[in-house]
Amino acid sequence: MPTGHNTEIRTDIPHSARIWNYWMGGMDNYDIDRQVGDASMQIDPGISTMATESRRFLIRAVSHLAREVGIRQFLDIGTGLPTMQNTHQVAQSIHPDARIVYVDNDPLVLTHARALLTTTTHEGVTTYTECDFHEPEQIIADAQNILNFTEPIVVMFMGVLGHARSHDDVLRIVRTVMDAAPSGSHLVHWDGTVDSPSYVAMCEEYAKSGGVPYIPRTQDDLRAVFDGFELLEPGFGKIASWRRDEPQPDGVEDISAYGGVARKP
Repeated sequence: MPTGHNTEIRTDIPHSARIWNYWMGGMDNYDIDRQVGDASMQIDPGISTMATESRRFLIRAVSHLAREVGIRQFLDIGTGLPTMQNTHQVAQSIHPDARIVYVDNDPLVLTHARALLTTTTHEGVTTYTECDFHEPEQIIADAQNILNFTEPIVVMFMGVLGHARSHDDVLRIVRTVMDAAPSGSHLVHWDGTVDSPSYVAMCEEYAKSGGVPYIPRTQDDLRAVFDGFELLEPGFGKIASWRRDEPQPDGVEDISAYGGVARKP
């Protein structure tokens, strides 16, 4: 997610959300995104697997928090482009009255949001707000128009905080939003790590393309995001393994994507 508010869709500069969409088999991308996406897969062939596994993690986490925990409010920050089984579709299939706020500041995301909003249930609410995640106070102010901050909220940062300027910024952003959420709220977070040299090399090459850099961080850095919260079983670890019922295909265990789900006491 880039910093600052954009007013135009640039088709000459690659964008991580559009490349991610391409890796997941979506159609909301441009030639420059496909070129960079293909070049990235040459450097790190596992990146498309990371993309699909991240969506499976989202589906499992949202399903658990809606069905087992009973939460009906979701704040998905840095949501990226709609693909398959988005947060609101998963949550509202369990609770038709669930309320979802998506946050992004990319004009292409906001354009496609109009089509996505037609898939919300009659009982529920699904909306987008335009905001940069470096401005968490504004995110809270906008979300309070839709969500009830006296009831538990699921706050989601799904593979986006690598775009934060520093690890201190990551902690500031997450803490600010979670401080505003009541007890019983949950944090869902994952990001890419430095464990895989090919993934690190791919991120370095992507930064040279003109796109907003994505900074892989250490497992300890990502685990620190959950400090002060109660991690749900199986704790912090590879997202591909989090409460997974089906067998893991070959190559899944190698992806360097870590995170978890935690409850605010």
